[in-house]
Amino acid sequence: MSSPTRVALVTGASKGIGRGIALQLAREGWDVFVNYHHDLAGAEQTAERVRHLGARCWIIQADVGYGDQVRAMFDSVTRQAGSLQLLVNNAAVQTWCPLLELAEEDWDRTLRTTLKGTFLCTQQAARLMQGQGGVIVNIGSGSNSRPFPKLSDYCAAKGGIDNLTRVAAVELGPLGIRVNCVAPGAIEIERTKQESPNYAGTWGPLTPLRRVGQVEDVASVVAFLARPEAEFITGQTIYVDGGLFTQAPWPYE
Repeated sequence: MSSPTRVALVTGASKGIGRGIALQLAREGWDVFVNYHHDLAGAEQTAERVRHLGARCWIIQADVGYGDQVRAMFDSVTRQAGSLQLLVNNAAVQTWCPLLELAEEDWDRTLRTTLKGTFLCTQQAARLMQGQGGVIVNIGSGSNSRPFPKLSDYCAAKGGIDNLTRVAAVELGPLGIRVNCVAPGAIEIERTKQESPNYAGTWGPLTPLRRVGQVEDVASVVAFLARPEAEFITGQTIYVDGGLFTQAPWPYE
C-alpha cells in the first residue's frame, strides 16, 4: 500500500535556505512547490534537484507581498496538487542601511515581503488546511529578538513573524494546524558570504559551537517540525544558531 501524498510549498526557494529546505523535504518523501519571485533560473535548478531525489516538483512564481498574487499561487497549488499539508514561509528581503538613512520604500518592501507575505501565505494555507490539518513553519532569524545595526527593517519584520507565529498557533490549533518558527543564526549561504570576505571566520569564533551553520542545519529542523513526531509542538520558536544568540556579552576570561 502506497503512502499518502504529502505536498509542501516553500516560498523563496530558488536558492539559499529555501532551496535547502525544499531538498530536505524531497529526501523525506514530500512533493514540493518551489516559489520564486525574480530568479527563475535558480528555481529551475532547485526543481531539477528535487526531482532528482524522486519527488514531484512544481515551479510557481509570485511576489508574496501582494494578496492577488498569493491567492493565484494557492489556486494553482489546489489545481495542480489538490491539497497542501505543509507551508514554509521563507521568502524575505532586507536592506543594509543605517536607520537614519533608510528610505521609506525600502522599509515598505522589506515589511511587505517578509512580514506581510508570511501573513498572506499563512492565511491562504490555513484556509486550505482547515478540516484536514497541516503544518506551517515560518523562517525567522536571530533578529527575532536581537537588534542588528543597519537592519532595522529586517529586525522589525522578523520580530513580527515571531509574534505572528504564536498568534497563528493559538487561533489555528483548534483547526488541527500547527505553526512554529525556525530562527537561523549565522548560516553560510550566498547572501551572507557577501557580508564578509571570511564569513565563517568572522562568525564561527563567536558561536559556542565554534562554527557557522549550513543550510542543512536549518532544513533538518524544518523537516522535523513537519513530522508526526512533532505533532504536539506548536507556537514555538526554535533557534538554530549554535548557541550564538543564547550567550550574553561577558567581559571576563
